[in-house]
Amino acid sequence: MDRVIPGSAGDNRRITLHQQVFDALRERILAGDYTPHQQLPSESCLMRDFGVSRVTVRQALKDLGNEGLIYSQQGKGSFVSAPRATYNLSALLGFHEAMQGKPFVATSRVLATRVLPASRPVAQALNLRKTDPVFEVRRVRCLNARPVSVEVSYFPGDIGERFRGEDLSQDIFPMLERRGVGLGRSRLWIEARPCPPDIAADLELAPGLPILQLTRLTFSALERPVDYEHLYCRGDAYQYKVELRRHPY
Repeated sequence: MDRVIPGSAGDNRRITLHQQVFDALRERILAGDYTPHQQLPSESCLMRDFGVSRVTVRQALKDLGNEGLIYSQQGKGSFVSAPRATYNLSALLGFHEAMQGKPFVATSRVLATRVLPASRPVAQALNLRKTDPVFEVRRVRCLNARPVSVEVSYFPGDIGERFRGEDLSQDIFPMLERRGVGLGRSRLWIEARPCPPDIAADLELAPGLPILQLTRLTFSALERPVDYEHLYCRGDAYQYKVELRRHPY
C-alpha cells in the first residue's frame, strides 16, 4: 500500500506516493519535456528516481494510461501519447471550447492579423463584393506545445472592427456572441491534401505531407455569413466524430 504525505499547510488532503509520481510525470508530459511517442524511463529507473516501490510506479503509469497520456507496448515499456484533438461535428465549437476537459494543455498563438481586399472565393462565401475589406486572422493551435493546426479566418470588415482590444488567441465564437453576434449554424467541407509550404513551416511538417483541410462557413442566427475559415490540421492530431441516422426513403 502507498505511504501518504500530508498536503500543504491548511490542506487536509493526504497525497499518496503514486499520486505524487503521477503528478510529476503528468506535468513533464504536458510541459513537453517528454515528446510524443518518446519512451518513458523504465520502471526500475522511476523507482530509483522517485524512491518508491514498483507497485507505486505501476499504479502511476496505469493512471497516466487511463487519462490517455501514455500507452504501453508489451515487452517494450510505456510511451507518451501524441495529443489528439477530438471534435464532435454535431456541435459548433471553437478550439478551446472543444478541448475543455481533455488531458492536454491547449494553447493558441496569433501569427498575423490584417485588413485586405476580399478575394473572389472569400467575397462569394461572405456575400460581399470583390475587394470589399475583410479582416484576416492567422493562428496556430497547439496541444502540449506541439503545433496541431493552423487556422486562417476571414470576417466582414464591420465584424472585424468588433475585435479591437480582444485577445485573438482565444476562441472567436464567444467573442462574437459577447459583441452581439448570435451564431446559428456552419457548413463544413473536409478533404485531404498536400500541406502547402507556408503551412508546413507553422506545423513543423515537411511540405507536401498529407494533412486535413477543413473549410468552414459560419452564419449568424440571422443567417448572415460572418466567418469563413480554412483549417489545416495534422492528420495524426485530429479525430472527428459525428452520429449519422438512417431515414426511410
